[in-house]
Amino acid sequence: MDKDTVIRLEDVHKHYRMGEAIVKALRGSSLKVKKGEFIAVQGPSGSGKSTLMNMIGCLDTPTKGDVFLERWNIANLEESDLAQLRGRKIGFIFQTFNLINNLNALENVALPMVFQNMDYEDRMKTAKKLLVDVGLGDRLQHKPSEMSGGQRQRVAIARALANNPDVVLADEPTGNLDTKTGKKVLEKLKELNEESGKTIVMVTHDPHAAEYAERIVEIKDGVTQ
Repeated sequence: MDKDTVIRLEDVHKHYRMGEAIVKALRGSSLKVKKGEFIAVQGPSGSGKSTLMNMIGCLDTPTKGDVFLERWNIANLEESDLAQLRGRKIGFIFQTFNLINNLNALENVALPMVFQNMDYEDRMKTAKKLLVDVGLGDRLQHKPSEMSGGQRQRVAIARALANNPDVVLADEPTGNLDTKTGKKVLEKLKELNEESGKTIVMVTHDPHAAEYAERIVEIKDGVTQ
């Protein structure tokens, strides 16, 4: 894989067994993402968007085909190695935020650093800086239940950046937000891409959100267009 490519999918198929039936979520999808790109993946419900995101994020392995994250083919890795690679290289932002309710903002953002064996003081210092960077310096001790949806999504963005990943994957990041708040989140993703050089891959059904990306990839019936 050339040095400018961070993610490459080659003829990826993914099949799931649902009782007696086999569901073919991906049917030969290919995709190349270059370092520093901001791409949006669009498609109707059931098109394979989430499965494609799971492949890009090393959350699942293909039934057939190859998925490369830089020089690693994830189809050949043990789960423990995959988890370590994921933790170092990829940050995740989810539609439902996925914050831990009994942890405050600072603790939520610091959590991914625990699994990379960063010491406590460095975790706290980094988490605080990230929260200040997303405008939440006055919410460090607040728990998710004490914050608005937009504030929780900004905590999720800060958490995604905890281990300084090369790639940020955003799965419907504005799906639970009002239009104004969603716009702020999209502007933050654009800023991360343009000013910090992060590679952003965003799955969205919203054409207005997709306009923030520099490239749009369509997926239909499990095949990238």
